Amino acid sequence: MVRTKKMKNINSGDFIAESPFKLTAAETHISTKLSKAEIKEELQQISEKLSAIQDTIYAHNKYAVLVCLQGMDTAGKDSLIKAVFSSFNPRGVVVHSFKTPSELELEHDYLWRHYLALPERGKFAIFNRSHYENVLVTRVNPSYILNENLPSITSESDISQEFWENRFTQINNFESHIQQNGTIVFKFFLNLSKEEQRKRLLRRLEKESHNWKFSPGDLVQRKRWDDYMNCYEEAINKTHTKEAPWYVIPADDKNMARLLVAKILLKNLEKYTDIKKPELAPNIQKDIAKYKEILSKKEMQ
Repeated sequence: MVRTKKMKNINSGDFIAESPFKLTAAETHISTKLSKAEIKEELQQISEKLSAIQDTIYAHNKYAVLVCLQGMDTAGKDSLIKAVFSSFNPRGVVVHSFKTPSELELEHDYLWRHYLALPERGKFAIFNRSHYENVLVTRVNPSYILNENLPSITSESDISQEFWENRFTQINNFESHIQQNGTIVFKFFLNLSKEEQRKRLLRRLEKESHNWKFSPGDLVQRKRWDDYMNCYEEAINKTHTKEAPWYVIPADDKNMARLLVAKILLKNLEKYTDIKKPELAPNIQKDIAKYKEILSKKEMQ
């Protein structure tokens, strides 16, 4: 069922997954009087402000920012990344799309490849799908766990509820560890309705330029929709923390979803008042006039 929330004094707190979180009670669409053009204009303004903050974070060089995007196929993760971070200096943001683990990645624990992709101090990293795939797609398709070659798992019947509880704990520890060491963590679930996904999959088939995005596997996973929703609900409840909260974003309207994510990022990053560009060293500051004079001389032109 598509649930609708009217646009009225919306703030980032409206989309925090308060515990106990029920996915069936979460909106997939927001009604608004804003036109598509007005939404895009506001998003561009926020994107530019985020870019300015990123420049300061880069110069400050003590924090990093990790943005995790989760959602069903067609939820709009790729286009959201392109729109929200359009004003960023490319040196300041890196996007990682986590697909099926490679042979090398499977030779390590499941978090290894995510540790490798964490942002450097001063930079943003976007996880387009993230470490949460390890309690989502692998839970809906438990045979994938066998590829990890774990000592305690020899068949699907060995994968118990305790196994998943341990993973939730490991993920919470992972996020707590990086947060305590200066990485600001954002987690967004793009909440798409099943009907809207059907329409978007149809558009992929009907629009020739989008055909390449379609895979028969999309239909296979769509049949497991309810299983995925149950797994998302439990994962969000088990890993929603003060340090790394989940935001559940209505995603049936792509433009509005992008704006909401951008607003949440901006509002929360503005709270870090200690993030400032470093001042020039006193010995350089006192000689600025001299450096200007040198650069103004003919031989320096």
